[in-house]
Amino acid sequence: MDRSQKADSVATLNAVFNEVGVVVVTRNLGMSVAQSTALRGKIRDAGATYKVAKNRLAKLAIVDTDFAGISDFLTGPTAISTSVDPVAAAKAVVEFAKTTDKIEIVGGSMGTQVLNAEGIKALASMPSLDELRAKLIGLIQAPATKIAQLSTAPAAKLARVFAAYAEKDAA
Repeated sequence: MDRSQKADSVATLNAVFNEVGVVVVTRNLGMSVAQSTALRGKIRDAGATYKVAKNRLAKLAIVDTDFAGISDFLTGPTAISTSVDPVAAAKAVVEFAKTTDKIEIVGGSMGTQVLNAEGIKALASMPSLDELRAKLIGLIQAPATKIAQLSTAPAAKLARVFAAYAEKDAA
């Protein structure tokens, strides 16, 4: 990798770090190609990205970003998972780590808050942004649905009473 490629790589990583909400650092302990492909697919499906980057370049890229605190985690064979959703990358990596011992969660950061491995696992146990939105919409819709049911119930009862009188008069 020549100097211009390194500069491009640092610029690309810096742009990624300025856009995302969470960064998860993992240590790869001899994953096979199939395992790595499965991990990348799972992370992509979650709406996150997974990148193996040179530690030195990643350290240069996180300077002047909210994720500057993770530079201590970037030693050895590491990879970086990122996502705009604060939970997506953590959730995908933690789920994959449960299936194999070839990947170790080192830590990460959610904005300026640096998280250790336990913090990442706790973050992964939280509902995702889409799940929270769905719950919030459900909570907002529930009272409206009940009001609609209550407002139509008297009319339905009244219609049944009229139908009963009509049947009585017809008989």
